[in-house]
Amino acid sequence: MVETGDTAPTFTATLGTSDADSFDLDDHVGDGPILLAFFPGAFTPPCTNEMIALQDYREEFQEAGATILGVSADSAFSQEAFREEYDIEFDLVSDMSGEAMQEYDIQLDIEELGLHGIANRAVFIVNDAGDVVYDWVAEEPSNDPDYDELLDTVQAA
Repeated sequence: MVETGDTAPTFTATLGTSDADSFDLDDHVGDGPILLAFFPGAFTPPCTNEMIALQDYREEFQEAGATILGVSADSAFSQEAFREEYDIEFDLVSDMSGEAMQEYDIQLDIEELGLHGIANRAVFIVNDAGDVVYDWVAEEPSNDPDYDELLDTVQAA
């Protein structure tokens, strides 16, 4: 699993928009801290709460020069609908191929719900040099990160 001090694995995916533009994490490294928030699935209550909480902190993250990226295995079209439904103003990244989840070693199966190959809830903060300066992986996918701790880390990065 990726940990603080590791070089952040880069990955390509698709932006969560109807245009489904390509996304490459390398294009964002060096532009300020990157907050990668992996989440299991759009429109689920815990994931909705997390993305809304990040939206609530968005202005503070932006003032610190950070880019927030939500990453899930949902389709780009689902993510776009999710963003519109909850007025999420940061980018969501569709990792339907599972590349990012594999690189960060956070893939999860929830057998009782029939969910396979989804992201566990996890947050990684990447600095300008491309190094992971913060890692958090939920013990249970319904757990939330400490948002104040995320903001403190981004401000220090």
